[in-house]
Amino acid sequence: MNTLSTDLLDIGYETGGPEDGEPVLLLHGWPDDVRGWRGVIPHLEQAGYRWAAPWLRGFGPTRFRSPDTVRDGSAVALTQDAIDLADHLGWNKFSVVGHDWGARIAYTLSALFPERVSTISTLALSYSPGGRFPTPSFEQSRRWWYQWFMTTERGGEAVRADPKGFALEQWKTWSPAGWFNDEEFEATAKSFENRDWTAVSLNAYRSRWKEEVADGRYQPLRRRLASVETLNTPTLMIQGMADMCDPASESEDQARHFTGGYRRQLLHEVGHFPAREAPGEVAREVLSHLKGFLER
Repeated sequence: MNTLSTDLLDIGYETGGPEDGEPVLLLHGWPDDVRGWRGVIPHLEQAGYRWAAPWLRGFGPTRFRSPDTVRDGSAVALTQDAIDLADHLGWNKFSVVGHDWGARIAYTLSALFPERVSTISTLALSYSPGGRFPTPSFEQSRRWWYQWFMTTERGGEAVRADPKGFALEQWKTWSPAGWFNDEEFEATAKSFENRDWTAVSLNAYRSRWKEEVADGRYQPLRRRLASVETLNTPTLMIQGMADMCDPASESEDQARHFTGGYRRQLLHEVGHFPAREAPGEVAREVLSHLKGFLER
């Protein structure tokens, strides 16, 4: 493991692949960590790509350096962390593969730093123009029970008391049964022992639906993001057809938001964690996307 120290964070990250390979940033989702890419990484390395996979703020070894810093879990905060890591690695331009929260970061990178991003591949999450969170349908609201739960004080107390148990509920219900074992969950859930995991999680979800404390240093990025409707970065969206959190209906008819190329790939019998459930299929689609645009 490597560590980058910024003004705010000590960011833990892994990296590998040929030093001179085209760079790819792997951004995990919630509730997950860098282990989610273990099945995809060998394919990237075999194809000659250089990769880096950070733990997002509040996960695993990525820690806030000051107790006074707002535990801001917004997309713009996470996006700035990604840019800080890319700068540290000397990556002027790079591709992004992101799952769940990582997918939202990928879209936000494309919106705010299009000159830095070659391609994006997003897993399990559709694009939200302007970074907005429109009120979901009643059906989708039922799937997002965990978000409403976290917006309440008593719900927040319950998550603080048992963060691993809360995360396990999502693993058990977002994909068809049998896609993980207890050992893999426990190994990943060590990242949720970070003292700030719950604070960042609560801030991220509460701020979507009500007023929440935000770090003012990201306000210029928030204003810029609010004005962006379309993305010009070549985009691959990978959707599990058995996703019980963000179903396929949530990612339909999105091509109009992308001016640089867009493809949506459906994976049958795959739920919310495609890189874990079908790593070979995900790697094949991602490599096809990367080669299709990077080798032009």
